[in-house]
Amino acid sequence: MARKTFLNPVFFVSAVIIIILVLFGGIAPERFGAGAEGLFLFTTTNFGWFFLFSVFIFVLFLVGLAISKYGKIRLGPQDSKPEYPFFTWVGMLFSAGFGVGLVFWGVAEPMSHFFSPPFMNVEPLTHQTARIAMGYSFFHWGLSQWSVFAIIGLMIAFLQFRKEKDGLVSTAVEPIVGKNKTVKNVIDCLAVIATVMGVATSLGLGILQMSGGLHFVFNIPNSIWVQLIIMVILLILYSLSSTTGLNKGIKWLSNLNLSLCLVLLLFVFIAGPTVFIMNSFTLGIGDYINEFIAYSLRLTHYRGGTWVRDWTIFYWAWAIAWSPFVGAFVARVSKGRTIREFVIGVMVVPPLIACFWIATFGGTALYYDLMQGTAIAEAVNADITVALFETFAQLPLSMVMSVISFLLIFTFLVTSADSATYILASMTSGGSLSPKTYIKLTWGILMAAIAIVLLFAGGLGALQTASLVSALPFTVIIVIIMFSIVKLLRGEPVPVRKIR
Repeated sequence: MARKTFLNPVFFVSAVIIIILVLFGGIAPERFGAGAEGLFLFTTTNFGWFFLFSVFIFVLFLVGLAISKYGKIRLGPQDSKPEYPFFTWVGMLFSAGFGVGLVFWGVAEPMSHFFSPPFMNVEPLTHQTARIAMGYSFFHWGLSQWSVFAIIGLMIAFLQFRKEKDGLVSTAVEPIVGKNKTVKNVIDCLAVIATVMGVATSLGLGILQMSGGLHFVFNIPNSIWVQLIIMVILLILYSLSSTTGLNKGIKWLSNLNLSLCLVLLLFVFIAGPTVFIMNSFTLGIGDYINEFIAYSLRLTHYRGGTWVRDWTIFYWAWAIAWSPFVGAFVARVSKGRTIREFVIGVMVVPPLIACFWIATFGGTALYYDLMQGTAIAEAVNADITVALFETFAQLPLSMVMSVISFLLIFTFLVTSADSATYILASMTSGGSLSPKTYIKLTWGILMAAIAIVLLFAGGLGALQTASLVSALPFTVIIVIIMFSIVKLLRGEPVPVRKIR
């Protein structure tokens, strides 16, 4: 059985490519980083428009689908019920889809925009810049990012639970590209590689934040060797968790994650500037709705500049790189929900939580800089990994909150990596819902290895470039999946409400 798995072309080719990248990055990290940067510049210069336009279309497509007659179709038999209660479902979505990214950027992003505004005609560190920073941060963590996850998740859930087929990405594009085995294997390999690079990016971000936070709070040296130790500990923990299966380790840790998030959120909301936070949230939502189309299709084509590339295009590419994993995981935990419930749950609930998180943490940091004369923005500009801990330093019980944050970041990293090993093992085992433990461990080790290589090759910059380059071919696949959904739903009987 093991020999059959290792000879599976999807497993073999994907693993070999990742191993080659690990070896090259380990032997020549500077050349590896320079090569990734060159591909990054080529991709963003020539295809940035494609990322922006595709994600905008994904949002419109899903909204239209939810309000259409097809919204009543269930992801499973029409009389089925949701497999997980709502709180657990949202916890799983939140843990897998955002993971450590939101904890990392919740303060760092609005404060970065506050210090270096998105628009050239806006002065930094002003009230106007603070408003723009909050609105743009909401945009980056809102509907657009989750539309990418929702399209893949919807298609895979429909195939697995309604049509009783495997959950492979290649099966999702069959209605358009056909059943050619070579083409299907290439698509599944792209999905696996994109997932590994996307998850490695998030692992790297979380490790950087933990390392920076340990230095800020406990004065532990912020070095690559500390980051390596954190990665090894993570590898051991998520490898142990992956042996317990989806309904034990991942489910338990997802509930723990959401509970810790709520504890931190409520503390900062109450101990921080509560009215300022609520005003920031309300105004930010309004600006997000008002500017949605302009921000979705914004490029600095005529005057140049790299802001859109460094932020919006990076976010969309990161989401697309994550999408095979998050989409497959979201599908796996969404059995029994209607398409309408699925789209609303996936595209509205986690983004709302994210926006409130940003308003609470980012809004608190903005308040102290604007009203109390602190210099959090300057500190974040000097070292982006300490953003959260600089904010806690202004609040009571800062040490306790910092320790809880370390625990939250750690559990987020474990759940993200644990979930990813499950999905990668499933992808390379013919779409199995119960992949073997040794396959999960193999992918866990390879993910850790590529994350370490990226950290050695250039830290945050290398992590960002790797995720973007791997996302480009997969964007095309998601567009094909969108057309596949339309084709399949047109042949599906729509349930009619019975009149009593």
